[in-house]
Amino acid sequence: MRRNAKESAEPLLLETQQWAHRPLAFVEDALQAKPEEWQRAILSEIQTGLGSPDEAVRIAVASGHGVGKSALVAWILLWAMATREDTRGVVTANTETQLRTKTWAELAKWLRKWRHRDWFEFTSTSLASRVVGHGQTWRLDVVPWSATNAEAFAGLHNQGRRTIVVFDEASAIPDVIWDTTEGALTDRDTELLWLVFGNPTRNTGRFRECFARFAHRWRGRQVDSRTVGITNKAQLKRWVDDYGEDSDFVRVRVRGVFPRAGSTQFIDVDDVEEAMRREVPVDAEEAMVIGVDVARFGDDRSVIFFRKGRDARSRPPLVFRKVDTMTLAGKVVEVASDCRADAVFVDEGGVGGAVIDRMRQLGVPHVLGVHFSSKADRWTAEGSGPLFANKRAEMWGRMKEWLKVGAIPDDPALAQDLIGLEYGYDARNAIQLEKKDDMKRRGLASPDLGDALALTFAQPVHPVWRRRDVDMTPKILDDDDKYDPFHDL
Repeated sequence: MRRNAKESAEPLLLETQQWAHRPLAFVEDALQAKPEEWQRAILSEIQTGLGSPDEAVRIAVASGHGVGKSALVAWILLWAMATREDTRGVVTANTETQLRTKTWAELAKWLRKWRHRDWFEFTSTSLASRVVGHGQTWRLDVVPWSATNAEAFAGLHNQGRRTIVVFDEASAIPDVIWDTTEGALTDRDTELLWLVFGNPTRNTGRFRECFARFAHRWRGRQVDSRTVGITNKAQLKRWVDDYGEDSDFVRVRVRGVFPRAGSTQFIDVDDVEEAMRREVPVDAEEAMVIGVDVARFGDDRSVIFFRKGRDARSRPPLVFRKVDTMTLAGKVVEVASDCRADAVFVDEGGVGGAVIDRMRQLGVPHVLGVHFSSKADRWTAEGSGPLFANKRAEMWGRMKEWLKVGAIPDDPALAQDLIGLEYGYDARNAIQLEKKDDMKRRGLASPDLGDALALTFAQPVHPVWRRRDVDMTPKILDDDDKYDPFHDL
């Protein structure tokens, strides 16, 4: 028998069941804590949510610094474990350091203050019931996330009882962990609680979507540090004075509002959302350009994207999975003929060369291969070096400028591709984009839609006159040509 083992849970539950659906009362009565107003509101939201047994209670909190987030997480976890037999849960955070030294340490602090702490065994990795036979069924585990081992979040099924999942510093937790958790919280007749907390450091990813695209599924709250009694108001004022009320620094660290642009995010969310809403005229005299991104791996997509001047919406992109190069080449030939494309730019890396070869065999005169790693054409204004590290970065740079005036489909997958990409600088101070493999390690999909649209900016293209006696090969302009693709925008 385990040390300090309990024969039955009945003595504990006789006292704690009065708070089973009243977390605020548990915090105030059992833990003798005095919650801030925003903490009281969240605890009340949980109580309200428990009144809808067919739906998971989903709560998302984006806050400034120092508002008492870790304390609230600890209170909720103790309430969940103390008031329902055989509750199971998982807690994770953006880093193992955050998890061990803040989230879990705060739980240990409040557990020590609770007079029934001897009913649970606390270790560096779990909080488990000491009731005989319940050590594995009534427990809370601390699990550092891993995008390559999301299975730890899949085994949370706890039919007929209570399941709780907490994400701390949720902005940096990758989508694969969110997706796995989503699939785990499906038990019927079960109290399901999913709570996510964090500073809103990124304006991309699932945490932000809790307040945007998926806001209808979440009870979201944004907490300004200045409204909380325990924060250092003098320090907060200095930040506002130094950086400005609407700066991203203050938005994230004080106001609990998502930044306009991530610190290393290449394309702003606002520009993408505007491009999805913007209506633009279709100019018949503009060149029809096609970009083709060819899948390299099984989970990647092959994409054919169409753009005519400012319009990349009227003809939606075509997306293929697990298609062979010959079939893809045939499809590109078909749509290029149908829309009378003036140029088709194809990613020539990897297996893309086979697509280009096949298209040329079929007699397509206007297909051009693009090596993403080749040299960029644009240099700095001083002529001291290239503005972009390679051709891919240059194409994305042109697309970034165009998004301020262009129109794109209202497609969440495309939006995620465009705003998910991060950037840095190489040894020559040229802009260098994040590699696809690095995005995957962050839990994001390969930006195939974004790359396909970017390919339409490989070179400026003149429209080809539709006459049989005219050479149908598109004129690809060099740097000395006076044509400016943005001249009429």
